[in-house]
Amino acid sequence: MFGIVRPCSHRLSEGLKASWMAHLCGLCLALRSDHGQFSRIVTNYDGLIVSVLTEAQAERGTGWRRTAGPCPLRGMRTAPVAKGEGARLAAAVSLVLASAKVRDHVADGDGVLKRRPVAFAARRIAGGWDRAGARTGAELGFDTAVLVDAVDRQTGIEALAGPGTPLLAVTEPTETATAAAFAHTAVLAGRPGNMAPLAEAGRLFGRLAHLLDAVEDQTADAASGAWNPLTATGTSLAEARRLADDALHGIRLALRDAEFVDDKLAHVLLAHELRTSVDRAFGTSSCSHVGEASVQGGGNPYGGQGGNPYGSNNPYGGGDPSGGNPYGGGNPGGPGGGGPDPLPQPPRPERRGFWAGCAVAIGLCCTCKLCCAKEYEGPWSRKRREGCCRDCDCDCCDCGCDC
Repeated sequence: MFGIVRPCSHRLSEGLKASWMAHLCGLCLALRSDHGQFSRIVTNYDGLIVSVLTEAQAERGTGWRRTAGPCPLRGMRTAPVAKGEGARLAAAVSLVLASAKVRDHVADGDGVLKRRPVAFAARRIAGGWDRAGARTGAELGFDTAVLVDAVDRQTGIEALAGPGTPLLAVTEPTETATAAAFAHTAVLAGRPGNMAPLAEAGRLFGRLAHLLDAVEDQTADAASGAWNPLTATGTSLAEARRLADDALHGIRLALRDAEFVDDKLAHVLLAHELRTSVDRAFGTSSCSHVGEASVQGGGNPYGGQGGNPYGSNNPYGGGDPSGGNPYGGGNPGGPGGGGPDPLPQPPRPERRGFWAGCAVAIGLCCTCKLCCAKEYEGPWSRKRREGCCRDCDCDCCDCGCDC
């Protein structure tokens, strides 16, 4: 369950939350129906936007929802789920892009993929996903070759990139792929006039996806020696934030130029949740369920005392009553001295390999943590994630536009 658009349930009305879950489950079940059970592991939050956009443009009919059977991620409850060409296009795009992700991990030799037998099996699976995505895409009139070509060009661009290379040259293949997918939703919905604005929205969405992934992974990539576009091109976080804000503004303008039947969910996801995703990646916003420490005092839970919980009114004479040593003065092994060296911090956990991550993902699905947990560890990245349906008591929805 990867992606940059992960809406908090408190920011969606009951109707929009039900609709969002209908598209998420519809993508998952479209993958199962067309490509088998194993393909469901490529279900992702961003892929469902293709389904949302298709439905937002289409005239309402009687066959755009169906009732799905019980599922562990829904607490073994039935639910209405999206069906039709939008969900199938989202499935095809998700398969092809997941295939590219697997091949990238194989090329980098990540985790267990360093072993030849495992790498061989992973390449076979990726090739199968490519062919399956191409078949579904062809049935829908969408040529997935544009996605494959974009992924293939990405490797060459990254190999040539260096200090001074424009960051947008690195993000171009991702922009091209997402622009094609967004534009084809207009074809499926019978609104060819929407192709140009949605292609622009898709291009900027791809730019954002690439930028935010680079920002979130920069520290971990530096520790592991992995390639990162910000580090490789020498792009500052300030410049990355400027590009992200420009992309957000451009997406809103592009959506205004498109014609929709009902764009409520598409607007919330692409106009508001994207803003939240950018703030989350750059660490410029917080919610009450994340914790108050990041709100007060720039990360200091004691309210701006420079990291000193005792403040300046300490009856022991300013600052730490023990003179900086919690054991009562200097070196705990004897009088005086500067005390022992600080304890080493635990190392940052390494990313899991593809198959180990799959095993963890299955466990998260079976225990419903992906859906209901306040927080869980990402199966591959090991970053802290939020369950898509967990409750929360925040009141931090700031619209900022005429919805």
